[in-house]
Amino acid sequence: MGKIIQVQLGEYRPVFSFDLNQIDCQRGDMVILDSEDGSEFGKVVSDTRLPLSETGDKLKGKVVRRATEGDTRQIENNRMKAKDALQTCMRKITDQRLDMQMINAEYTFDSSKIIFFFTSEGRVDFRNLVKDLAKIFRVRIELKQIGVRDKAKIVCGYGICGREICCASYMKDFCPLSVKMAKEQGLPLNPSRISGVCGRIKCCMSYEFEVYKDLSKSLPKLGEKIVTPEGRGKVIEVNVFKKFAMVDLGEGRLLKMTYGKKDEK
Repeated sequence: MGKIIQVQLGEYRPVFSFDLNQIDCQRGDMVILDSEDGSEFGKVVSDTRLPLSETGDKLKGKVVRRATEGDTRQIENNRMKAKDALQTCMRKITDQRLDMQMINAEYTFDSSKIIFFFTSEGRVDFRNLVKDLAKIFRVRIELKQIGVRDKAKIVCGYGICGREICCASYMKDFCPLSVKMAKEQGLPLNPSRISGVCGRIKCCMSYEFEVYKDLSKSLPKLGEKIVTPEGRGKVIEVNVFKKFAMVDLGEGRLLKMTYGKKDEK
């Protein structure tokens, strides 16, 4: 069995595994693909991986070739056509008074299908819209409802850190996030501080979560009441890296409890 690589399908779609098909390509290369949905293009986002029999990955198709100059021109031409298609779709949405916000559109490599990405607060009956668009463009039409995180990935932007947002720059997929991750790392639970440009919890909350979770196992929780050699007190500060907790014993007395080292006042 040949080796496989991971490719981001099109410009805005998910990452899938493809049979490398003995094609010489590397991470970052644009490639032409023979997928289960037809002729597609995509960007290689992984190094060559193990044979399929050793990974258990489900294949989306196979790599046909690295994109040539002609292929690149066709992709760019499709990109321009998609912009016009997006404007047409937006006019139809206005005419039909549909509650949906168009985000972007893209053609497949062989121009046999246009995919329109949109957001909406609820379900939308867009059957008539699809019929109208199919009559205009005479190709298959797919309308794909996406969430706010997917929207941020497509639109792109910069985070409070000053860098391009992670989902648009290198992340292959979204990971589960929760407020617990911020809590475990002792971060302020202020929505404006822990939320990204999409309005959801920042993806970077998950990067060090497991490390903090593991290091804090032997430490008391912030706000917890514990018994110390000098009496009962309340934990007012925890430092997971230096392995200490500051305890308020009352009446202005503080005790620094170190774990694995000798206690200090």
